[in-house]
Amino acid sequence: MIVESPTKAKTLKKILGRKYDIKASNGHVRDLPKSRLGVDIENNFEPEYILVRGKGPLVRELKRAAQKAKNVLLASDPDREGEAIAWHLANLLSISCEEPCRVRMYEITPRAVKEAFSKAEPIDMDKVDAQQARRLVDRLMGYSLSPLLWKKVKAGLSAGRVQSVALRLICEKEAEIKAFVPQEYWVIVAVAKGERGQFSLKLAKKDGKNIRVTNAIDAQAVYNELLSLPYVVSKFDTKEGKRNPLPPFKTSTLQQEAARRLGFSPQKTMRVAQGLYEGVDLPGQGPVGLITYMRTDSLRIAPEAIAMARKFIEENYGERYLPEKPLQYISKERSQDAHEAIRPTNVRLVPEEIETHLTKDQKALYELIWKRFLASQMEPAIVARTNLEVEAGPYTLKQSGVTLIFDGWSRLWPLEMKEEILPEAEVGELLKLLKLDKEQKFTKPPSRYTESGLVKVLEEKGIGRPSTYATIIQTLYDRHYVERDEAKKFFPTELGVTVNSFLVEHFQSLINVEFTAKMEDELDKVERGDTSWLSVVKEFWVHFEGILKSVQNVAKVEVPVETIDEKCPLCGAQLIVKHGRYGKFIACSAYPDCKYTRNFKNSLDIPCPKCGEGKVVLLRSKNRRPFYGCSRYPKCDFVSWSKPTGEICPKCGGPFVVKRKTVKCADCGYEKEEIPDDAGAVGER
Repeated sequence: MIVESPTKAKTLKKILGRKYDIKASNGHVRDLPKSRLGVDIENNFEPEYILVRGKGPLVRELKRAAQKAKNVLLASDPDREGEAIAWHLANLLSISCEEPCRVRMYEITPRAVKEAFSKAEPIDMDKVDAQQARRLVDRLMGYSLSPLLWKKVKAGLSAGRVQSVALRLICEKEAEIKAFVPQEYWVIVAVAKGERGQFSLKLAKKDGKNIRVTNAIDAQAVYNELLSLPYVVSKFDTKEGKRNPLPPFKTSTLQQEAARRLGFSPQKTMRVAQGLYEGVDLPGQGPVGLITYMRTDSLRIAPEAIAMARKFIEENYGERYLPEKPLQYISKERSQDAHEAIRPTNVRLVPEEIETHLTKDQKALYELIWKRFLASQMEPAIVARTNLEVEAGPYTLKQSGVTLIFDGWSRLWPLEMKEEILPEAEVGELLKLLKLDKEQKFTKPPSRYTESGLVKVLEEKGIGRPSTYATIIQTLYDRHYVERDEAKKFFPTELGVTVNSFLVEHFQSLINVEFTAKMEDELDKVERGDTSWLSVVKEFWVHFEGILKSVQNVAKVEVPVETIDEKCPLCGAQLIVKHGRYGKFIACSAYPDCKYTRNFKNSLDIPCPKCGEGKVVLLRSKNRRPFYGCSRYPKCDFVSWSKPTGEICPKCGGPFVVKRKTVKCADCGYEKEEIPDDAGAVGER
């Protein structure tokens, strides 16, 4: 049997025993060459597949093992990429694709493995063709556009069908932010006391119509009126409602929640999930696959998994938490229903009970998957929504609140409720005004994309596949097209803006959401057998080639140079910001005549908590993870993964830092009550 990874091989060896010789291909064994296009356009786009560099000895080993074996089974991952790997292996090992040589395992447990073996099938050539069509379209586009960018913009750049659309979304969001003009408005809040408690009432209407106070004069006039008017309760009602559970995870929602709750990048999420899927060593059990396959856009759950979850819920939380019938979730049309949603393979492997055998990251992600799956099969939460309206002359003031009546699925998965609990009030009740506040505010610009936000919009617009999002985002980093601010939100660099402007100007019909989503639909048709891979590639090339030829003679574009307000200490030339393997650095504009360089440091303008002389600066490690240090390094070795606030702990004198949604002392853990509004953290807030 041939699988993709050594970890997966180890887990399967434990399940299958000595009768099976299990080898790992370590991913793809054949691919298009890196040094040339590798597609014969004149010969019906015939791809040129060669052995991946360094895979020669492995392939020879696989051939020797295959010749000795009675039978050869190909058990690469159950998706398009895995099907293509199986096809390449079949070609190399002279295995007929029509033989039942293909085994697809959606979870690596004894039951699932045995079931998969009983359903060995031929290789799905439609799925292989879909992967090949995607590979060829991306190769034709990338290997044609990238040299054009080298010639017209700057050497070392790249473009791609999905990557460039993701960059465009980030650039357009930044343009929206820069074009945004803040609008003034005033919020007026009355704190009033009733017979059973206190209320915080926000001005909402005048004469029955919505009111928006937009300047200080009007705000003062309304304020003066409200000071002298009686406050009478005109409406107080409470309605119970249900909050239905969220569905189990699919790839995109797992990436979003892991980014939001754990601060994981999509790439890290997929890497940790792969380890959980392939198997973790548990005492007395050996390697155990803890979750089902993590590349899926399906919400389907196997009946036996639902039964297992329902039994666990009844035994551990009681019948009150168990719905009368199992809950089913509907996937979008594009989902592959052969897959399941992402779920634990055995809900009785409780995260807390096996955490000592998991890494910190594995435990965090497994717990997220475990809780979300169980919560998806629990009773809805019941909440009571309370609405209060108070009349003050012509004005209406409002407050709403939510009370949790029954926690239901939120016992495992947090139910986000921002409204506070209100005391009771009676219609006609006269309230006593305790305080009246007016506050000037301004509308805020659109927010930049976080990683989870970008993943969400890519999925909503049908751009690419969730399994590719991690690679797309990493490529944008690697090409220095985007960076992240202190709140971990994307913004385009000058280079990113320049590349995007060039591509949008000359390839408008390709670098857009509609084209990219349409291509995904075409690839799905190939996988369903509704169209041929060749027709998809041909149609794309005819359109793309015409545009490509028309752009060859356009003028070269200059990338704006980012400068700093400082001259080179060696030669006096202007210092500029450049990008290297590990991020930004400062260099002399007179290079190569002058080779002065130094680290790029973003100062937080707060004193170093260790030496007090330097400033705290934002830096990046070799793997581009942000951290904080002292500007006087190496004279001062202060370093912190969490952002210092500049405040000192009253308990031990250590520095306060931002950790998730709290501000706490880095030394003793003493926690402040509130997080300051401007305390942006490197971690997800």
